[in-house]
Amino acid sequence: MRSAWPRRPAPHWRKGERRTGGEMDGAGREELDMEVMKPLIDEQNSDGISDEEHENNFLPVEKHYQLDNEEGITFIQTLMHLLKGNIGTGLLGLPLAIKNAGIVIGPISLVFIGVISVHCMHILVRCSHCLCQRMKKSSLGYSDTVSYAMEVGPLTAFQKRASWGRYIVDFFLVITQLGFCSVYVVFLAENVKQVHEGFLENKTATINVSATSSSFEKRSTDLRIYMLCFLPFLILLVFIRDLKSLSLLSLLANLSMAVSLVIIYQYIVRDIVDPRKLPRVVGWKKYPLFFGTAIFAFEGIGVVLPLENRMKDTTRFPQALNIGMGIVMTLYISLATLGYLRFGDEIKGSITLNLPQDIWLYQSVKILYSFGIFVTYSIQYYVPAEILIPAVTSKVEQKWKLLCELVVRALLVCSTCAVAVLIPRLDLVISFVGAVSSSTLALILPPLVEILTFYKENLSLWTIFKDIFIAVIGVVGFLTGTYVTVEEIIYPASTVLANATESISADLNATNLVVGFK
Repeated sequence: MRSAWPRRPAPHWRKGERRTGGEMDGAGREELDMEVMKPLIDEQNSDGISDEEHENNFLPVEKHYQLDNEEGITFIQTLMHLLKGNIGTGLLGLPLAIKNAGIVIGPISLVFIGVISVHCMHILVRCSHCLCQRMKKSSLGYSDTVSYAMEVGPLTAFQKRASWGRYIVDFFLVITQLGFCSVYVVFLAENVKQVHEGFLENKTATINVSATSSSFEKRSTDLRIYMLCFLPFLILLVFIRDLKSLSLLSLLANLSMAVSLVIIYQYIVRDIVDPRKLPRVVGWKKYPLFFGTAIFAFEGIGVVLPLENRMKDTTRFPQALNIGMGIVMTLYISLATLGYLRFGDEIKGSITLNLPQDIWLYQSVKILYSFGIFVTYSIQYYVPAEILIPAVTSKVEQKWKLLCELVVRALLVCSTCAVAVLIPRLDLVISFVGAVSSSTLALILPPLVEILTFYKENLSLWTIFKDIFIAVIGVVGFLTGTYVTVEEIIYPASTVLANATESISADLNATNLVVGFK
């Protein structure tokens, strides 16, 4: 693997130049974790420096690696960042994705999408290395890699509009990250609503079941109210502009989410339904929803290049990427399959919503995971904020810059909350974000970048065919996933009717199952 990747010059920072997360003082792994997103933004600051100036300012190779050893991140830290960058709400929505594909075709498709996604991550790093050598750059992020690939590509139209590549990636990064934030708002509202109403239901429980149900229905509050209740707290959270201030909370969030996953696994491995009772393959109309959720889950391609750029020994990054994504895929496939086997057709947009409401241990899972997602909101929010806010504040006077920035931060949070209020279904928000933006960043752009970067090196027909095949899968997933998701959002009545039809057969199957147990 080492010999296949071109060696790029190691990073060197000049005095007075704004620095990325790689040169922050290493006060601990949690602080590095908070800084992992910064290179996505700071990579753009080198645009005003000529290639000749970069070439003249390079240090000898030995000094480069000495700097890396002092300031870079280790193999284990890189592995941890890869795990956190890919494990979020998408993981909890995968059991429903399996339902939309089938108990057989779902896990197989999940493995297929995972392998392609990891391969595209390797493509992106390889292209970045090659373009670093050609353009004499110390390091490149995602947007610059796409831009320079268009610049060196064979088409004159692309060469003249190479800067569009950077804008395209930045646009989809903004859509993706704000989409993640919208998903987090729905997730928080649904889980807190269930915990709150479960508490009220248990508190008012009586021997008369019908009376309990009546009392509980009166106390039920609209999901959108919970979203609006979170809004001021999210705004206050994003007003913390220095992410290092959230280092301790981030560490606690990681621990709480890890504990939650252990408890979830402990619950779903019990009372698993016979796989023969579940459909092996579901109709094609539901499959695009599976695709959107699955590609949403592999959400870490945006942090691949920042992590690789910050490693002490970049030659070990392919190994870290393979190990990290192997763990992620194992976690995804196991939780998705076991979760669907445990709950069957009753599975919800997040598997946490299927946990019992009358047992404090499982209620605590929802609280712990919600805390982790609440803190993670600020990290996902960082990228779109740093792309959009400077463009706005640069047009106002210095004395108004701080006020303007706070207003923009609040408006961006409100926009994520507005999307959540308009689409208050967790599964649809996840599928829509995955189909629109995640498919573009994870599947469509990397293979096209490989063709543009290496076209002069006599690419084999197999490589060209493979890249076109992956890009076509991404485009088809983009179009069909977006269409089906938008249709379900606009015409929920048809969806309810279809679900009602499905629920009849599901009830019959459940009745037969109970009789069989008896």
